[in-house]
Amino acid sequence: MPYELFIGLRYTRAKRRNHFISFISLISMAGIALGVAALIVVLSVMNGFQKELRARILGVASHVQVSGFDNQLADWQRVAAAALAVPGVVAAAPYVNAQGLLANEGNVRGAIVRGIAPELEDRVADIGRHMRTGSLERLVAGEFGIVLGADLARALRAAPGDRVTLVAPQGLVTPAGLVPRLKQFRVVGIFEVGMFEYDSGLALVALADAQKLFQLGDAVSGVRLKLEDLFQSRQVARALYEKLGGDVAVSDWTRSHANFFRAVEIEKRVMFIILTLIVAVAAFNIVSTLVMVVTDKQADIAILRTLGATPASIMGIFLVQGALIGVIGTLLGVAGGVVLALNIDVVVPFLERLLNVQFLSKDVYYISELPSDLQRGDVLTIGGVALVLAFLAGLYPSWRAARVRPAEALRYE
Repeated sequence: MPYELFIGLRYTRAKRRNHFISFISLISMAGIALGVAALIVVLSVMNGFQKELRARILGVASHVQVSGFDNQLADWQRVAAAALAVPGVVAAAPYVNAQGLLANEGNVRGAIVRGIAPELEDRVADIGRHMRTGSLERLVAGEFGIVLGADLARALRAAPGDRVTLVAPQGLVTPAGLVPRLKQFRVVGIFEVGMFEYDSGLALVALADAQKLFQLGDAVSGVRLKLEDLFQSRQVARALYEKLGGDVAVSDWTRSHANFFRAVEIEKRVMFIILTLIVAVAAFNIVSTLVMVVTDKQADIAILRTLGATPASIMGIFLVQGALIGVIGTLLGVAGGVVLALNIDVVVPFLERLLNVQFLSKDVYYISELPSDLQRGDVLTIGGVALVLAFLAGLYPSWRAARVRPAEALRYE
């Protein structure tokens, strides 16, 4: 073992005459551990929120969407077949997308009316898993059934079995003027995906009924695609556009919800910077600790210098002390943060019962439980940043120790 490492470890383990130095060292370790654990837990929770929101959004929206200009796509079977031939595409389903007014017992709400093929829709979306009542299979062509979002049904005061009136923007020209198209639909199901945008403004009908109501004939609005890897959506969209030509519009989920996911990512980075300051404050404690140690050990430094120790060796001794504080604090923080992040679903309910509060009320938040997604990259980055800060904090005190002059240090000994 190099003597620099041996002496540095011995200084760290030895009982000091000044117990205040030991106390500051423990505070520094605890500060680094707390900062590292907080960073791991917060980033894991933010990753969990991002993953949960992405799953809920893409449970209704599509990974990639191929639509026709003027909201009409005539030969959708050809487009679907061509899309399924692209590597990475696992399912395709046609859809009709239009706006309409829904009315029931004097309550009127605007909504996006989406015509779907129930047997194909389950392959590209997860709405069927979020049905509170009824099912998508009850949307039978010609029976004019409708499935409403939970908030939309609540606003209309509509329950399964009720009939609601759908007003289409395409009107009929009569001698009396333009008359809007009206059609009664029977509520056959209610879904709740946990996103206000969809729960309060989306209604599903059978594809053939939507084509008839909005006068599309055999055309549809477009084709929705599901990918094997949703993060390959941009590459797949580009390949589809090159394959299908310029007579269709191709978009992916990263574009349709770009602002939302960009805001979440920016928030995550800002939180990382803010919480890193906790680790930086703890690292500054290492500076004060080592400065006091250097002052306390000036006689020892002078004796080592007279025995032939070089300034670099003296510097290495105190760097070992600073690095040891950083390593122990980082390891404790990583262990505590990983354990807490993996058990956040147990810890948070326990704290809610203990304090008799609810952090995420179901009446306010659609995600009432704290999700956690622990990622190895985040843990390695946080641990690396903490170690680097601890090492940098030990440079100045170690440099001061290397500049101690033996004659002046031993003058009054």
